[in-house]
Amino acid sequence: MKYVNQFLVIISISFLGEVIHHFIPLPIPASIYGMILLFLLLELQIIKPAQIRETCDFMIQAMPVMFIPAGVGLLEKWGYISDIWLPLLATLAISTVIVMAISGWVTQFVNRRFGSGKEDAS
Repeated sequence: MKYVNQFLVIISISFLGEVIHHFIPLPIPASIYGMILLFLLLELQIIKPAQIRETCDFMIQAMPVMFIPAGVGLLEKWGYISDIWLPLLATLAISTVIVMAISGWVTQFVNRRFGSGKEDAS
């Protein structure tokens, strides 16, 4: 029953994201509104992490299974992709490197600016 309650909390926040998306006509996916809402509720301690931890852990463990439909969809559209696979692969590789570099730089900046959050043991 604990998992059902935790899942209902997460689904309710996701639903609120859908409602917000309906009323705010910006080109932002409803799931982003839901994630921002969940972040704010956790940050303001309206929802405690312990209230949803087990279900979130389960959902993260099950996440790789969610990529199977996308992979099957790509295989179904191979006729369209086969002509452009090399430029597509190059774009994916280059954008991945760019995202990794920017993420690393931002992480280093935040760690230098605000501290790493780790205290020295010495």
